[in-house]
This record gives sequence, C-alpha cells and structure tokens, in this order.
Amino acid sequence: MAGVRRAVRGLWPDRNPLRRTVDRVEAVVVAALAVVFLAAAPVAALAAGHVAYRMASRSYTKQAAWHQVPAVLLATAPALGYGEYPATMRARWVAPDGTPRTGAVPAPPDARAGGTVMVWVDAAGQLSGPPLQLSQARGEAVLAALLAPLGAGLIVLCAGQLAYALLGRRRLAAWDADWQATEPLWTMRR
Repeated sequence: MAGVRRAVRGLWPDRNPLRRTVDRVEAVVVAALAVVFLAAAPVAALAAGHVAYRMASRSYTKQAAWHQVPAVLLATAPALGYGEYPATMRARWVAPDGTPRTGAVPAPPDARAGGTVMVWVDAAGQLSGPPLQLSQARGEAVLAALLAPLGAGLIVLCAGQLAYALLGRRRLAAWDADWQATEPLWTMRR
C-alpha cells in the first residue's frame, strides 16, 4: 500500500523544487490518458456491441432461408469408429428450386447406400452449415462489447508508453546538459 501511495504522490503536481517540468508533464499525460480511457471504454463497448449485433443480425436474416433436406447416400460409409460423423460420402439431394444436387456430405458410420441423412442447404441448394441462431448473434455482440474496452486500453497503454519514451529521452537530455555544466566544477577541468 505504501508503494501505491508513493507512486500516486510522485504523479501529483506540487511545488517540489526537485521536480522537473518533464516530470510534471508526465503526470499530466498519465492523468489525461486515464481520463481518455475512462471516457473511451464505455463508448467503445457500446459501439462494438452495436456493430457486432447488427452484422450478426444481417447474417441471421440472410440465413433464415436455410433449411434441412434429406440427402440420399450414393455409397456405404465405412465403419471407422469414434465420433458421430467420421466420414464424408457422396450423396444426392433436391434443391429448393427442384434441381437435383450431388456432393460430399457427412455420414454416420455404417450408413448404407440408399440411406438418408439430413443436411443444411442455403436458398440456392448449396450445402451449408446450420444457420446462425439469434442467441449466437447476441453472444457475438456481448463478446465484442467485452473486448472493445481491452482494445481501447491497449491503445491508451501504447500511447502512454510512447509518451514515457519521449519524455524519458527529454529527461536524459536535461540530465546530460546539467552534467555538462556541473562536471567541470567537480573535476576542476576547464
């Protein structure tokens, strides 16, 4: 706790004659970056959540036409063992517009030729995965809203590190100038 108090006291602007102008500037930069983060984090969370939900909602609306159709297997699936769908087999299904389609579909072990499996197809009859659920769209929005403040914090942290490096160079230059003035007095060199 004493270390925290010392760090806060070191950043607090005061009239200490040993505190250089660059130290006071550093304290102002730290305070400004803290205010920027506290203002930007909620705005970033709301904006990211809103954008992610809007994009996922568009996908949800677009995928609403997707549905499951039966696909007739054209070959027998091998009995490979573990897992629900270890093999992909050629199968035939009918697209929503009535045209027959053929492609590789996941099949359970020991599925016989002529058997059917349910597959997801899009509006054009092409194979697709299951459509996005509305709960998944909400989950994406929540995840984006949670990660956005981390991104804002990372940007603020990088800005702080850049300011620290620049002020550190200025501080070292001031110390060097002071030493150039003081060193001849200590060593008696002229």
